[in-house]
Amino acid sequence: MELRHLGRTGLRVSRLGLGTLTWGRDTDEHDAADQLKAFWEAGGTLVDTADVYADGGAEYLLGQLLEGLLPRRDLQIATKAGSVPDPDRRFDGSRGHLLGALDASLERLGTDYVDLWQVHAFDPFTPLEETLQALDIAVSSGRARYVGVSNFSGWQLAKAATWQLASSGAHTRLASTQMEYSLLQRGVEREVLPAALDLGVGLLPSSPLGRGVLTGKYRHTTPADSRGASELAAFVAPYLDEEASRIVEAVAIAADGLATTALNVALAWVRDRPGVTAPIVGARNAQQLRAALSAESLSLPDEICQALDDVSAPVHRYPDQDWSTL
Repeated sequence: MELRHLGRTGLRVSRLGLGTLTWGRDTDEHDAADQLKAFWEAGGTLVDTADVYADGGAEYLLGQLLEGLLPRRDLQIATKAGSVPDPDRRFDGSRGHLLGALDASLERLGTDYVDLWQVHAFDPFTPLEETLQALDIAVSSGRARYVGVSNFSGWQLAKAATWQLASSGAHTRLASTQMEYSLLQRGVEREVLPAALDLGVGLLPSSPLGRGVLTGKYRHTTPADSRGASELAAFVAPYLDEEASRIVEAVAIAADGLATTALNVALAWVRDRPGVTAPIVGARNAQQLRAALSAESLSLPDEICQALDDVSAPVHRYPDQDWSTL
């Protein structure tokens, strides 16, 4: 698998990442092991997790697999901290919470360091400089090699990245931002992606297949074994409207013309967007994952990319467009 630099750093990661959102909850140890082995055999290196996935179960399972299945040095482990199970405060970006969460993650993962540590979301109740200080401490102490953020808006990302680059003292530049991005969700193109490109921050798209909808499996019905038929139905529902259906049909037509799958077309589109380092792909089992990994061999023709751009284009007006033309 091709490797890419993560933002404007020296860290090189596979251009597809393996997601572990369901590990320890819907994905058991056997299926997780099969996925991790298939990913490694395909040349994949970046494995994404978080301290809240399965209440820490995903990290623990990954740590167990690293003990005997694969060499730790062959993988780049990315985890996140900052989300908390508190209905009154969903995110805690305080220095104390973040560093405590990192130590707990390292214990579950069974490793001395993570390759990438990201703040899971912006905390409006904690001064940003305090949150960023936790990132600096993580790197200076050797507990994290690189740091980033997740689910930050454009101005939040720009403020954080600029603070790290411009404030006095030794600060670690942000390497990444993880955001939902697909043909069904192009909101990051308004401000997040331009900020990331300008500041040298690599984008790691989550849900690159539109929460599974872009695979085409919901075109005619809802499969009984799909997320749309599970407790995650509300997660899928926003992408089952008429507009999404039109985009899914365009992807299916492109796939037929290229003699490939809708999954491969949708994944190749987001993988090769400007500023993208590595989409994070989650799968129910190794068979699903191998289907996604087969997109590695696909490069979309320019005319197909343009057609998909056109059919999925979000409405960007003032101030996102050049105001002088409006």
